[in-house]
Amino acid sequence: MKRDALDPRELILDAYRIEGIKVEDCRSIFLDWALGVPVEQNVQELIVQLLDRYRADNPDHPMTQVMQDGLQQSVKPQRRGGWRSRERE
Repeated sequence: MKRDALDPRELILDAYRIEGIKVEDCRSIFLDWALGVPVEQNVQELIVQLLDRYRADNPDHPMTQVMQDGLQQSVKPQRRGGWRSRERE
């Protein structure tokens, strides 16, 4: 089975399949998806492609709203701590 390059763990797809899902749940799923995106990939570009895939059939779905919100904010994960972020002598 071929993995989807935009959603390899099918997190976004599954969110659209869950009946009655709440926006809070979609935010958690979206964050999990975003943290799984390799650093070298453009998250904003991936979001646009996912919206192109799902928005027309699901304009009022909470995940659609969460992804649209994601375009307005930077979701690129960054390291905030640990030994790699400390200054070295």
